[in-house]
Amino acid sequence: MTASVQADWKVIAFRLKDEEYALPVQHVRSIEKMQPITRVPGTAHYVKGVINLRGVVTPIIDLRERFGFAPEPYGEQTRIIIAALEDMEVGLIVDAANDVLDLPTESIEPPPEAIGSVEASYIDGVAKVENRLLILLDLAKVLDR
Repeated sequence: MTASVQADWKVIAFRLKDEEYALPVQHVRSIEKMQPITRVPGTAHYVKGVINLRGVVTPIIDLRERFGFAPEPYGEQTRIIIAALEDMEVGLIVDAANDVLDLPTESIEPPPEAIGSVEASYIDGVAKVENRLLILLDLAKVLDR
């Protein structure tokens, strides 16, 4: 786990189903409202297609479907988090993007071994912040790199 080598983590918190997740802010380029997505044939079921964002064609992944959750209709709170890893930029559809948080390293624990859920392999750690539990995602594993 990479949490132990960093000082404090600055993360973007977002919601999927009834859980709160977080991505390190250095991977997040922007948070966009939902917009029309152009389907691309022959892609994985969780790849919804592409959008043209400020002249850049960006693939869009529905994180609910990536994690094996039932799809939900997109609503007013639905957001696309534009994230970058090395030279790749993708949009991640989430139920809502909540806020930017500073997480002290001591609040971050390794992922529980007994999670056993579909998304467990994507988890970098779990952070306890006041009365909230945030699941820290490993973007490289989410993007299957």
